[in-house]
Amino acid sequence: MQMPAERSVPESASPEDRLTLGEVVARTGVPASALYFYEREGLIFAERSAGNQRLYRRYMLRRVALILVAKRLGIRLGDVAAIFATLPTDRAPSHLDWERVSRSWKRELEGRRRYIENLEHQLVGCIGCGCLSMRACGLLNPGDGLGKRGQGPVRLDEASR
Repeated sequence: MQMPAERSVPESASPEDRLTLGEVVARTGVPASALYFYEREGLIFAERSAGNQRLYRRYMLRRVALILVAKRLGIRLGDVAAIFATLPTDRAPSHLDWERVSRSWKRELEGRRRYIENLEHQLVGCIGCGCLSMRACGLLNPGDGLGKRGQGPVRLDEASR
C-alpha cells in the first residue's frame, strides 16, 4: 500500500507567502465554494496572479481556521466579520491583534455560558417543582406584565445580565 505524499511547509515559510486556492483547500479542508463565499463576505482576501489565479497570503489560513472555530461555537459569521474588520488586511495580524480578538470572543462565550446556566436553573426549578400550578409558579406572568419589559424570555434575559 502506497502512503500519500506528505505535504510539508517549507522551512522558510512566511505569513506573506502566497498559496493557491487548491493549497488553501488542501490545508484547511474547506471547499473552494466556501472560500469564495468567505471572500465575498470580506472574511478573507485573495490577490490575483498574472494568469488570474486566486492567491491567498498564508496568514489567511488562520482566518479560515477561526471561521471554523467560530462556527463550532455558534458565533454568527456577521460577528466574525465585525471582529475581522478590526484586523489589518495588508499584513499578517500581530500577536496583540489576535489577543484582542480572543478577549472579545471570550467575553461573548462567558455571556452565553451565564445565559445557558440561568436557563438550566429556570428549567430545573420549573420542571423539578412538579406543582403544575400557575398560581404557585414563579414564572407566572399575570396580565402579560413582562410584555411591557420587552420581547422574548424577559426574566431569563434580565437574569443573564
